Amino acid sequence: MSEKKILVVDDDSKIRTLLRRCLEGDGYAVSEAQSAQSVREAFEADQFDLVTLDLNLGADDGLDIARELRRDHDVPIFMVTGKDDVIDRVVGLELGADDYLTKPFHVREVLARVKSVLRRSGKREPEDASQDTGQGAEDPWLSLDGLKVKLDRMLLVDREGAECDLTTADFKLLAAFLNHAKKPLSRDRLMDLIDGQAWAPLDRTIDNQVARLRKKVERDPARPMLIKTVRGIGYILTENAVAVEH
Repeated sequence: MSEKKILVVDDDSKIRTLLRRCLEGDGYAVSEAQSAQSVREAFEADQFDLVTLDLNLGADDGLDIARELRRDHDVPIFMVTGKDDVIDRVVGLELGADDYLTKPFHVREVLARVKSVLRRSGKREPEDASQDTGQGAEDPWLSLDGLKVKLDRMLLVDREGAECDLTTADFKLLAAFLNHAKKPLSRDRLMDLIDGQAWAPLDRTIDNQVARLRKKVERDPARPMLIKTVRGIGYILTENAVAVEH
């Protein structure tokens, strides 16, 4: 199994060193960045399985870096930051962050969360993505308008047969729709289903997540037919998925 590569982004050298030591001690390959420009340079030189990102980077805004990462790369983002403002947390998750931890933190919690994000994000080793023995109580493959979905392994295969990279938040949203197909779901209900904890009352949070998911599952995201808007309520998945052999 190849080494997972993690980019630690923080303008505090002591925090970077602490995270590097704890992550390398657990077998990860770690690179460091302290600014938006150094993040760009890191991705020009290499690819990463996960990014830990501080929101407060002096002259640079961590949320702007998150936007750029989400636009240009399919990489899980784990926000490790001293900012504990609920709006920053919601905006960070809205941008596609896969987890969020505030400073001060315990290194064992960081390691546990990093492992969880990597396991849930779809950034698996190649052999893990292809193993489907059909043994045990695995969920079946589901077919939805030419897409194939494996809920228990968080896999989405597009209409051309290629595996799609979804963030954890995106996949939770897809699973919520699949489990409540043909039922209108309010924004609040969707937030409860995908997160299970209190959210700030910002409608655009779920709207942006739906827009991002539509780009992955709709034949024409500009004219969505699978995930439709229900005026005054929220959204609905218009078709039931059918169990199929992969």
